[in-house]
Amino acid sequence: MRRVTILGATGSIGQNTLDLIRRAPDAYHVVALTGGRNITQLAADAREMRADLAVTAHAELLDDLRAALSGSGIAAAAGEAALIEAAQRPADWIMSAIVGVAGLAPGMAALAQGSTLALANKESLVTAGPLLLATAARHGARILPVDSEHSAIFQALIGEDRSAVERVIITASGGAFRDRPLADLAHVSVREASTHPNWDMGQRITIDSASMFNKALEVIEAKEFFGLRPDQIEVLVHPQSTVHALVGFCDGALMAHVGPPDMRHAIGYALNWPDRSHLPVARLDLAAIGRLDFAAPDPARYPALALAGQVMQTGGHAGAVFNAAKERALDHFIAGRIGFSDMTALVARVLKGGVPDAGPDMGARDITLESVRHWDHFTRQQMDRLIAA
Repeated sequence: MRRVTILGATGSIGQNTLDLIRRAPDAYHVVALTGGRNITQLAADAREMRADLAVTAHAELLDDLRAALSGSGIAAAAGEAALIEAAQRPADWIMSAIVGVAGLAPGMAALAQGSTLALANKESLVTAGPLLLATAARHGARILPVDSEHSAIFQALIGEDRSAVERVIITASGGAFRDRPLADLAHVSVREASTHPNWDMGQRITIDSASMFNKALEVIEAKEFFGLRPDQIEVLVHPQSTVHALVGFCDGALMAHVGPPDMRHAIGYALNWPDRSHLPVARLDLAAIGRLDFAAPDPARYPALALAGQVMQTGGHAGAVFNAAKERALDHFIAGRIGFSDMTALVARVLKGGVPDAGPDMGARDITLESVRHWDHFTRQQMDRLIAA
């Protein structure tokens, strides 16, 4: 019986992971589940899975969680330290699906015990890629990608000579506004930005898909995880979301990973790796689909992609600055303080103008957990100052 922990169990990735686990209940022992403010869901899942521990990230909700778990025998805890403790509990496989930079420290804790980390938290590689990979190597841990695009690249590279890779192509749906006139984007609502044409995801990642900030993060993530140069990574808009990524080799061949837009494929691949197992996902009928469309992304519609290139060229803590600025801009857009198009403009200002009082140049290569938190804190303050001005 495999011991599993799910960090971020109440989000879409966590819920899809639980869907797969409950289909084979005798194969898994759930060590810990963590979540945010959805205490009802967290407690219900912990009871169903007979978890040893349930953790909410919010200390003020501990009493609510304890009440919801009363009589179950499941331990309850809350706060950042408790999240890390959950990640440190012995487990064979740990899903890292906490949204944002908050997932970095628990992911590092999981790697330090030598576990297999299924990484859906792209911010970890964006903000601290070299640190995360070095930690895995030092402790003999393995990182398996769970983003559909990176899982696709990972699968396309099986049995291949990495030195023969010429390029990788990451596909993007184009999000909610791929066909909207550019002039309309400054006035779109939060509700409109929160509806994805293909994927069923949480609000924040759906809005990031519309702005393509999500794809910008994935480009940086691909560079770090697969050791690519920035010029080896391309993005194509692919509205059908059936080709998740392609790998191009030195002989001109392209290996494409094709599958339905269902996150359970990438999750299930990581859960069953190195084997393949039956998954409850739709089987594609290519004749019914009829056509697969691809287009180069419009730089005016998706300026976040150019910012990703800037971040990769700068290196160091530029990823931490980019991610923090992006997260804070999204906070303000959801709160109605800025418009949709303002998000990218504000992030660009921070990357160009720097972060006052943050210390050394953001390109400094000495990355630690503390330095990432430092840059994250000061960048969020800078974003708030710009928006308040």
